[in-house]
Amino acid sequence: MKITVLKDKHEEMGAKMIPFAGFNMPVQFEGVTIEVETVRNALGVFDVSHMGEIWIEGPNALNLIQWVSSNDASVLTDGKIQYTCFPNDRGGIVDDFLLYRFHSEKFLLVVNAANTEKDWQWLNGQNKEIGATLINASDDIAQLAVQGPLALKAMQKLTDEPVEEMPFFTFKVIRFAGANNVIFSTTGYTGSGGCEIYFKNEDALKIYEAVLDAGKEYGIKPIGLAARDILRLEAGLCLYGNDIDDTTSPIEAGLGWATKFTENNDFINRENLLKQKTEGVSRKLVGFVLLERGIPRKDYKILDAEGNPIGRVTSGSMSPTLGKPIGMGYVKKPFVRADTEIFIEIRGKALKARVVKLPFRKAK
Repeated sequence: MKITVLKDKHEEMGAKMIPFAGFNMPVQFEGVTIEVETVRNALGVFDVSHMGEIWIEGPNALNLIQWVSSNDASVLTDGKIQYTCFPNDRGGIVDDFLLYRFHSEKFLLVVNAANTEKDWQWLNGQNKEIGATLINASDDIAQLAVQGPLALKAMQKLTDEPVEEMPFFTFKVIRFAGANNVIFSTTGYTGSGGCEIYFKNEDALKIYEAVLDAGKEYGIKPIGLAARDILRLEAGLCLYGNDIDDTTSPIEAGLGWATKFTENNDFINRENLLKQKTEGVSRKLVGFVLLERGIPRKDYKILDAEGNPIGRVTSGSMSPTLGKPIGMGYVKKPFVRADTEIFIEIRGKALKARVVKLPFRKAK
């Protein structure tokens, strides 16, 4: 079991720790509902140092990225970030990730913790004839996500660089909390705004304590993985291994906006995915609200009014923000429209639900 550099600090702060993606991680501190409300109304800080970081560099860096990524990285300029996927050669997704452009020959990929080794092997396999330089820096980089409407205001106290008005999905390399070469990006996985901050392991404890101190007057709290999962679900964001995986296509998952069929974007399995986009797919990922008492969970059956299986739940939880049980799942094409009535099978009972447009909670 791996640990992040902040593991001892989490335990000192009373975190409940669990295994997650091969790491011993804090699942909650004060309580899931309190932590969700803190991020929605003020700000919270997550240790996400388990995430993977891979550099792609050299004259052929963009060529490799254009081949392995579903989005069109050629439109990026320095300091911009893009959400994208690795399509596999069977119609599914190897992983989803964030792509950071530093300059024309230097990019950073931030990948899911559980997929870091798989992604590394995939990239190296695809790079054999392209010849970009690949560096797996995952073990050397720590990361915090400071999320919530007051996050940037609080973090401005820790740097002389203007960060409070940074546009969404941009980044800077700055001096932050006394540490040099910190990557500060206006990204996140909660739908509440904020930033994600990357730095060397040796600076982690100093930066973590500085972040907690800077946010103290605004009510900052440490936040665990359980609240993070609910926050991303309320925001309608996919979780790899639940809502997307090696068998789900970006088109089925509603990620067509991150799958660009531009003239200079000849990526893996492009032809098949373009056919899906033009001809349609037999199932799609939808959001739903449960109208009866119960909690939808992963792999629960989704039924029609006659009790016939029409899909399965991929993510589900009680939403503290909405006060309702919510979920996402794949359903057959006739059931994808908003307001369509569906049923979730929970403990042998078919409970009524309604398809809704994502996200469940609109960002403010």
